[in-house]
Amino acid sequence: MKKLLHFLLIAITLPVITIAQVTNQRLFDTANFMPEHYAQRMALFATQKLPKNPIVFLGNSITEMGNWQQLLNDSNVVNRGIGGDITYGVLHRLPEIIAMQPAKVFLLIGINDIGKDIPGAVIAHNIATIVQRLKEGSPHTKIYVESIMPVNPNVPNFPQHYDKQRYILNANKLIKAAIQPLQVPFINIHDLFTDAQGRLNAKYTADGLHLTQTGGGYEKWIAFLKKGGYL
Repeated sequence: MKKLLHFLLIAITLPVITIAQVTNQRLFDTANFMPEHYAQRMALFATQKLPKNPIVFLGNSITEMGNWQQLLNDSNVVNRGIGGDITYGVLHRLPEIIAMQPAKVFLLIGINDIGKDIPGAVIAHNIATIVQRLKEGSPHTKIYVESIMPVNPNVPNFPQHYDKQRYILNANKLIKAAIQPLQVPFINIHDLFTDAQGRLNAKYTADGLHLTQTGGGYEKWIAFLKKGGYL
């Protein structure tokens, strides 16, 4: 009996350890998918001679893979896509964009956030913050926010952690609502590339996630922007 009482007294005096105190798990991962590539691209950007008041395409690998100068036949176009980037990465590198005082910025970001299970509300908030900071730092810049593109899990080599089409649709709705008070256009390129099932049309992609450079997707994208009067 004395031993039992002694044990209970020790147990009572021990600190209570909760799950939150013994785990470093985060609700979601806010690091870039490819931090080494991010650093390499940022180092490259620092060496480039930039035109005055350029047109900037800003985003992740879908943007990086576009040959925007050739597509537009315009040397005043600057590619600021980084493969694996997320909204947090764009927020981090905004000072470089603002320093350009660009004439236009076309922002496409968010699919990698979804791949990391970052909530749509957070993605939308981050994009609204990006827009707000651009407006404050470069007031004359025309800003265009493009919707997150569809994916197609039926295409070979599709990375399964991106199989979240309904999350994409929800995030696009939240992004559109979040930027509405900021009075910048929301350009729906999602529907531009969908097939009859609402997936990324297989003729434009080799992996169900990215556009191929030879499939005509980028040309269709540019034609759409021109038709809408954005370019």
